[in-house]
Amino acid sequence: MLKAKGWIVFLLMGALLISGCTAALIGGAAVGAGSGTYFYIKGEMKTDYYHAFDTTWNACQKAVADMRGLDVLPEKEIGKGKISAVINDENVKISVDYKAKNVTTVSIRVGLIGNKLSSQLIHDKIGDNLLRR
Repeated sequence: MLKAKGWIVFLLMGALLISGCTAALIGGAAVGAGSGTYFYIKGEMKTDYYHAFDTTWNACQKAVADMRGLDVLPEKEIGKGKISAVINDENVKISVDYKAKNVTTVSIRVGLIGNKLSSQLIHDKIGDNLLRR
């Protein structure tokens, strides 16, 4: 009986350990932030900003300009937009999507496979621009 309980505990601990490692491998860790929660999944960092679409779009453009982005290519449509630029010799893609009234989702990918630290830096710059407004 004691041996069976030991195996059950061992299997449960193994399952918890594997599930934690899987989340880290996928990059599904979330980091708390002032505007909400950042999700870093498959090389892209995404969060919701509680501001109107146009306000968030302008904050994203200002962040790229403040970081001296080169080859900036903004593409804006109704309710969504993309900004492609080169910042510090890295390709940056920013997607801005209308989610609800005064809620806008912003996704950032830096480089081909993603760079979490650089994406966080750009999100911080966008958040600062929204606070200054």
